[in-house]
Amino acid sequence: MPKKILIVEDDRSLQSALTEMLEKHQYAAVSAFDGEAGLAAAEKEKPDLILLDIILPKKDGFAFLQEMKQNPNIASIPVIVLTNLEDSADIERALGLGAQIFLVKTDYQLEEIAEKITQTLHETHNA
Repeated sequence: MPKKILIVEDDRSLQSALTEMLEKHQYAAVSAFDGEAGLAAAEKEKPDLILLDIILPKKDGFAFLQEMKQNPNIASIPVIVLTNLEDSADIERALGLGAQIFLVKTDYQLEEIAEKITQTLHETHNA
């Protein structure tokens, strides 16, 4: 059974590229296009990992993390933030709210993101 990755990203072209990349790496991808839908999908799908943008409609990534960490059903799911924000205060805030890794979209190729996902799943599975 492939590991399930939830992508919470409102940019449809990036969402599509990430889905293709994940499927190429034998992951099952689930998509949500805003923070509210992302939380609902996390609760329903119980993914192995969440790729989360910060700038989202309806509920931003910070609010998503806050609510997620208060929900015992999904609080332990590892989160990789993938966003265009690169201010150190935003990075500290996201990590403080429970994200494992903070990636700035422009700094990473899709293959590097796949490596971070594999590495994070391996670390959390063996913790």
